[in-house]
Amino acid sequence: MNTIQSIIKGFAFSTIAVLSFSNCSKDDTTSPTPIGSTTIPAVYTKIYGANSITTDGTYITIKSNGTPDHKSPYYATSNALYEAYSGTTFTGVTFMKNPNIITTQSFTFKIPLNPSVTASHTPTGLGPIGVAINGVPFYNQYAGPNNQELTGEIASFDKYYGHPQQSGQYHYHVEPIYLTTIKSTKSGLMGFLLDGFPVYGPQDENGTTVTSNALDAYHGHTHATIDYPNGTYHYHFTSDSPYLNGNGYYGSAGTVSQ
Repeated sequence: MNTIQSIIKGFAFSTIAVLSFSNCSKDDTTSPTPIGSTTIPAVYTKIYGANSITTDGTYITIKSNGTPDHKSPYYATSNALYEAYSGTTFTGVTFMKNPNIITTQSFTFKIPLNPSVTASHTPTGLGPIGVAINGVPFYNQYAGPNNQELTGEIASFDKYYGHPQQSGQYHYHVEPIYLTTIKSTKSGLMGFLLDGFPVYGPQDENGTTVTSNALDAYHGHTHATIDYPNGTYHYHFTSDSPYLNGNGYYGSAGTVSQ
């Protein structure tokens, strides 16, 4: 079989022989990637903030330093991306800076190459539950253990609706508006959760704003997108709670390590 070279962010990967195909969710009509293939599907080239993207034929491995590529008052004042802020933030509340500072991380996200629905629907935990296209982690809808609501924490979101926690991990709980308004669009790909299913902005491609009522218990639905013309299950950010994910991962979750 001929070798096909695919260059992604400066890294070269090659295909190997097709041996078999994985089972897809009945809700996912996207053609599966051949098991054993080390070709990176083109959709992952949209993760422009990754340090590297590789695959072993079963999982996609995305490495990132987790730092946003936009300005924030949470950067150290000596950083070129530091910018003071005193406006309003998500839901129109007045911004109140928390005491944390963005620090460089070393994330390794390992997600299924061919995601499939699972019967268990494992709840998302505190900390990273996925990765945005700029390499910043997604967090779930809770501010802390025992399902603490985000209500009080929302005031600490900067103008791009993100903030760092105590160890300096910058993250998004809600729509990352730098991505939906500057780097992409309201209907564009925002990243992936750990189960390998994609995350989109708060609009469908026809411009319709998505609300939680239009989504299932896991905050997603299935239809074609520009990245998946044959259709796939995918999550959406919404302006109403739970913002990104509902009752757990739709598929079998991979891992994140530091």
